[in-house]
Amino acid sequence: MIIEIGIVAGEIWHYLDEHGEVAFSEVVKGIGRPQDVTLMSLGWLGREGHVVIQPQGGDMRVALRKPSA
Repeated sequence: MIIEIGIVAGEIWHYLDEHGEVAFSEVVKGIGRPQDVTLMSLGWLGREGHVVIQPQGGDMRVALRKPSA
């Protein structure tokens, strides 16, 4: 399972790199992976400091963290 989570984390990273800040529900649809695995992968990216996650109503906005200049 940890390998799948890592692969999906990479897919999320690439999706956000291409699309910018989006709703979490859009990420799930865009990468076509199960929501539970996508959530675990997003948590991994968040814990590693690669993404910013903000609540938005019943959803979340997610974006890649901008590198410090």
